[in-house]
Amino acid sequence: MAPRDAPHASPAELAIAEIEEDIVLAKLHPKQRITEDELLERFALKRHVVREVLATLERMGLVERRKNVGALVRSFTPREVKELYALRELLESEAARRMPLPPDAEAIERLSEIQRVHDKAVEKRKLRDVFRANLAFHREFFSLTGDEVLERAIAEYARQTHAIRFGTLASADYRERSRKEHWEMIRALEEKDRARLVALCRAHLRPSRDTFLEHRGSGESA
Repeated sequence: MAPRDAPHASPAELAIAEIEEDIVLAKLHPKQRITEDELLERFALKRHVVREVLATLERMGLVERRKNVGALVRSFTPREVKELYALRELLESEAARRMPLPPDAEAIERLSEIQRVHDKAVEKRKLRDVFRANLAFHREFFSLTGDEVLERAIAEYARQTHAIRFGTLASADYRERSRKEHWEMIRALEEKDRARLVALCRAHLRPSRDTFLEHRGSGESA
């Protein structure tokens, strides 16, 4: 989904992107109800467009719609979180195994430029910009596989965990750790260190999973 400042984004796309950001940044919480009337007022959309927005958010795995209740921000059980992250780890580790090493210089420079944008957002504590730059980094990083099916699967399951990640994105320590790990990934690519690259992809996923489970009172690390 296009970010809010993307050129030529439709009103519906802008609304979807803003709600997506609100979920990641914990402005909307799991199980919180999202009503059509609220969206009508907030985004000045027609009712049929609001319904389209909610349907798209449901397909993205960000909300769930229940009969006689309406739309709710998606919630997760500890088991669902562990299963989602186990699948993400499998997909992202496999992507790291398939990347050609080293990538060409242009690919490294594109990835580095995106990371410099991410660095600046982290430094300025602009959380929406941090979120979008992080997405851009991972999109560019996993595109190095050259496998579009695998890329789409990674993006899909990453998006489904947006409502799980709020505990980490709000943490300055986590944002700094994430930023540093991105640069370590770039170095592993340049140095053709595949074992390190795979290990980084696995480790990069764990803080958001573990923080969520801790908040839910689970002492298991999965």
